[in-house]
Amino acid sequence: MELLLIRHGLPLRVQTNDGSPADPALSDMGLHQAERVAEALAGEAIDRIYSSPLLRAQQTASPLAERLRLEIEIEHRVREFDADADEYIPLEEMKRTDPERWRAFMAGGYNDQTDFESFVAEVIEGLRAIVDDNPGRRVAVFCHGGVINAWATHVLDIEPRLFLDARYASISRFMAASSGQRSIASLNEAAHLP
Repeated sequence: MELLLIRHGLPLRVQTNDGSPADPALSDMGLHQAERVAEALAGEAIDRIYSSPLLRAQQTASPLAERLRLEIEIEHRVREFDADADEYIPLEEMKRTDPERWRAFMAGGYNDQTDFESFVAEVIEGLRAIVDDNPGRRVAVFCHGGVINAWATHVLDIEPRLFLDARYASISRFMAASSGQRSIASLNEAAHLP
């Protein structure tokens, strides 16, 4: 089966004042990126669409689901590792405005915010369940950069870390054989994006 992991489009920057989780909507650019993903994938034989429960992922999945007349199925185990944080800063903005914080984040600074090992284990469990439920199918999962990194390091059999700067609305393709063999077909496809 083919597993497509699609990172959500560019969201808005959000900080809550009451400690509740920041769950930003897509920006205008993010909505445009979601349309471009739909255009790029509309001609492929996609059997099912899954999404993280976070708004930015669901909004990115929506145009493709509408075109293909497929239901968006929510998979909680592919939500981002900082889903409960009270602030969301797009990584590209952080990289531009606070490069030291961005470097620390990419080097593992997220560990003080979450149990990264548990996050990776949950992602692997969730994506394995999707793979097992869809033999011989092509499935699109709208998720997050951390999820893509977690699965890619699992497939590569390397230590889990953020090694891939997954672009907003990029597509990464993985193959999963019934024998249990996993492989990467592509990472970070972005030719469909402006």
